[in-house]
Amino acid sequence: MSLAERLAEALARGSGREPVPLSSDMRDAVLEPVTGLTPAAVLVAVTDREEPGVILTQRTETLRKHAGQVAFPGGRIDPGEDAVAAALREAEEEIALPRDRVQVVGPVDRYVTVTGFQVTPVIGVVPPDLPLTPAAAEVADWFEAPLAFLLDPANHQDREVDWQGQRRRYYEILWNGRRIWGATAAMIVNLAHRLRD
Repeated sequence: MSLAERLAEALARGSGREPVPLSSDMRDAVLEPVTGLTPAAVLVAVTDREEPGVILTQRTETLRKHAGQVAFPGGRIDPGEDAVAAALREAEEEIALPRDRVQVVGPVDRYVTVTGFQVTPVIGVVPPDLPLTPAAAEVADWFEAPLAFLLDPANHQDREVDWQGQRRRYYEILWNGRRIWGATAAMIVNLAHRLRD
């Protein structure tokens, strides 16, 4: 069975699992129905190797939003696109990951960020060791973190911070000198919940 087939099977088994995965950065707030969200998508690119990894980017320090943060490649869904098309396009634009090298497994639980984006993670399997090149305007670097490490609940640190007069909780994952936190970490926690078998 291929890695893509194993991931699809595990996602199918985990789709009805309770409790419901994290839905928002505002998980401690009493939320009214949120309107006016910007649809976005990210690619969770899993490398097809004996010990699979996940490709992540380090954003440049000059960006207006999310400067220096670790993120999945991704961005807004353009008119006429669905989440899969947007995730593939953004990964190609940000790190030159050819969309025809991605075996799409499919979208998973959407996540709402405190900055007003409704993000759909799209799982895809890619060959290992592709010659990726960061787009200098947006991405300072890219790296591959082990999938097993990212999915291990022991590595999901629950943190708190004061933000805009409220106490906010967020997840943080530290790997090899990299700090993965906020929405990216929450989406990883959700994925771990779905794939825990």
